[in-house]
Amino acid sequence: MTDLRYWVGFNIVQGIGPAKTRALLDHFGDLGAAWHASADALRAAGLDRRALANLLETRRTLDLEAEMARLERAGLRLITWESPDYPPLLAEIPDPPPLLYVKGELRPEDRWALAVVGTRRATAYGRQVTETLVGELARNRITIVSGLARGIDRHAHQAALAAGGRTIAVLGHGLDQVYPPEHRRLAAQIVEAGALISEYPLGTRPEAGNFPPRNRIISGLSLGVLVVEAGLRSGALITADYAAEQGRDVFAVPGNITARSSRGTNRLIQDGAKMVLEARDILEELNMTMVAQHVEVQMALPENETEARLLSHLSMEPLHVDEIARDLALPIAEVSSTLALMELKGMVRQVGGMHYVLARESGIPYMVD
Repeated sequence: MTDLRYWVGFNIVQGIGPAKTRALLDHFGDLGAAWHASADALRAAGLDRRALANLLETRRTLDLEAEMARLERAGLRLITWESPDYPPLLAEIPDPPPLLYVKGELRPEDRWALAVVGTRRATAYGRQVTETLVGELARNRITIVSGLARGIDRHAHQAALAAGGRTIAVLGHGLDQVYPPEHRRLAAQIVEAGALISEYPLGTRPEAGNFPPRNRIISGLSLGVLVVEAGLRSGALITADYAAEQGRDVFAVPGNITARSSRGTNRLIQDGAKMVLEARDILEELNMTMVAQHVEVQMALPENETEARLLSHLSMEPLHVDEIARDLALPIAEVSSTLALMELKGMVRQVGGMHYVLARESGIPYMVD
């Protein structure tokens, strides 16, 4: 597995995107080898003159250790193509981002996600529809993905939070800033109940050209895209186009045919998008009516060998953590930390004095190879 420093380094180089990153990996087998390769070797790998010049300059001036320290101070996680927790839906799209900067937490249940986007000039109708639909979707354990923009995006994030749900914001700039600036408080709330995500390095400004590419991530993280309110030239339609290209469902809320803010959504419906009158239209179309049950089952399944061994060993009879560690020949620190996580997930219960039992007597069978 490539050292994260080199993923960060290549992500900073102008002119090296997903296609060139893939070519470098195929040629060198490792981004570390590519980072230290000669100019001739890099040309042989397919880098054009401009990309090669940018790489050589970045390699000369960038302190990778300092950049990694900066990311650590910012409290960011890095997820690459090689990471086991790279979002599986996003990995399916053409040219997925090689590196994601994440502030907050991505969870397995975020695979049941819907993108909700729309105009920055939301009307009272758009706000009401967004709050109603998103509120019900979030209560059904659907993660809401949007772009933290003014208008429909903001109302989508807020409605998900108000319903106690999860929400993810994909940004068109570095995670060391928030745009628009008045959404700083909202961004902080999203970090606590989801995540902020960007493919752009720290220091990247919110320039207009960054936002259309980020829309492919919004749709890529989601099973479908809901456009609530949009004019004919709305950026939300770019997200809908990406969704269609990625094989994702496109949904649209109908509006007044004389309202400019509904012309884009009405046109989407005319062109084949699925009309949405209530949240159930989306839940049934995407077979998401049982998500809460799916999430419960997923949370109860062991994520690794240690969890699996603990589940096999525990019963309804209390066992002390020291006894468990001794029986399984595992370090006490590993057993304690794993049990704490399993308790949060509802898999085990502590019944006093560091004694643990299974949270349920029967149900999902746990198997250990």
